[in-house]
Amino acid sequence: MEGITKSFPGVRALDRVDLELYPGEVLGLIGENGAGKSTLMRILAGVYPANEGRILIDGQPVRISSVHDSMALGISIIHQELNLADNLDIATNIFLGREFTVSPFKVVRSRALADEAKKLIASVGLDAPVTTPVEKLSPGRQQLVEIAKALSMSARILVLDEPTSSLSPKEAESLFAVMSKLKAEGVSMIYISHRLPEVEEICDRVVVLRDGSRVGELKRGEISRDAMVRLMVGRDIARFFPDAGKRQGEPALAVRGFRPADVEGTFDFAVRQGEILGVFGLVGAGRTELARSLFGVEPYSGGEVTICGRPVNIRSPLDAIRHGIGMVPEDRKYLGVILEMAVRENISLPDFCSGCSKIGWLDERREARIAEEQVKALDIRTPGLAQNVEFLSGGNQQKVALAKWLAIGPKVLILDEPTRGIDVGSKSEIYRLIRRLADEGLAVIMISSEMEEILGLSDRVLVVHEGRQKGILEREEAGEESIMRLATGGTT
Repeated sequence: MEGITKSFPGVRALDRVDLELYPGEVLGLIGENGAGKSTLMRILAGVYPANEGRILIDGQPVRISSVHDSMALGISIIHQELNLADNLDIATNIFLGREFTVSPFKVVRSRALADEAKKLIASVGLDAPVTTPVEKLSPGRQQLVEIAKALSMSARILVLDEPTSSLSPKEAESLFAVMSKLKAEGVSMIYISHRLPEVEEICDRVVVLRDGSRVGELKRGEISRDAMVRLMVGRDIARFFPDAGKRQGEPALAVRGFRPADVEGTFDFAVRQGEILGVFGLVGAGRTELARSLFGVEPYSGGEVTICGRPVNIRSPLDAIRHGIGMVPEDRKYLGVILEMAVRENISLPDFCSGCSKIGWLDERREARIAEEQVKALDIRTPGLAQNVEFLSGGNQQKVALAKWLAIGPKVLILDEPTRGIDVGSKSEIYRLIRRLADEGLAVIMISSEMEEILGLSDRVLVVHEGRQKGILEREEAGEESIMRLATGGTT
């Protein structure tokens, strides 16, 4: 790709960007949210036309004016949100829209389709009957179905966009093994990820974008986290995590014999005012189920919950809000914010019934004042309160998801994967914001699958294994080895 430029109304998304990809290479493409990575890849995929620049395949200029053009050239993009039909089986998903048919009635040749699908899933290491509905597969195995689908179209260039964001460490390792195999076969890959240790592990070269421009390239021997961060944000982040807090006050929330929905074990713990309690466990351990039950999204089947020493009964999110609990869920785009609504409206939602309406009428002045206070306090970068959240960067969307709960003055804030899918600079901002909130007396329960995040922010760590509480580690006791020993079923 040479001199690629793309402008949208009021925004220059890409400014004369060059990108080279060699046969059998894994190229890391990194940058903060809004750097232009997705726009560049959408131009390669034929979703957007470039205003300037050209694309060459094997040294020859090509015209990519549609997704069909891109696919015909052997280019395939595997998006973070997989494009699979959950209710259909593996074979049907692989050949959806390209079924083997017999004329004149277009009858699908099911046996031939299944035989070809078996070869494809075997080539990516997926061991499952091709008649298995995709909804029965884990996220990691669904990812392999997407790769098999790409290979069925003779893909020479694979673009993987945040492919491990919902995978367990074991599933991620399986994906990397498949990528190594494809690389050996000459398939070229562009790997987009905010997980810099993964980029360092598997990429042959890294290209960095910042503010729509290419700002640097790192060859294999030059790739390190510090070097990538320096290019991405234009400065060193000497202290990525803030200093530990001064904690602690009295317990803000305590549970005893608490049994969340769909788990076997019980929980006994407290989180104090001014404390960040990290919750760690491997995929499927029951972390999110714990959070959803504490917030009343799912019922809990037993146990006692107290808020500031008073027993409470939480059977719905409305109960949780009334008792001073807020929750930022793992999937911010579908559960944390309403993308098509304005910043002002999103921030006022939890307080709408009690704070922003009078006798059935919306108090727009009060709504705007509360939103303005939160935008200023959290440094949310938005053109105005009327801006739809969908047009904000990932980090600013996450701040809106936080702001709507802070507007109600909670006693306890539950954060489920608070930095998933946001860039390294925004992560640092979110970390400092979380620590500041704790220092101001808020009790924070932070669920994360990133060990570095857990160790860098938590005052104590609650470890979960197969729906059971395995232990609570003080900050000085918590290390990667001790946490993983508990998370895999061992003891301290």
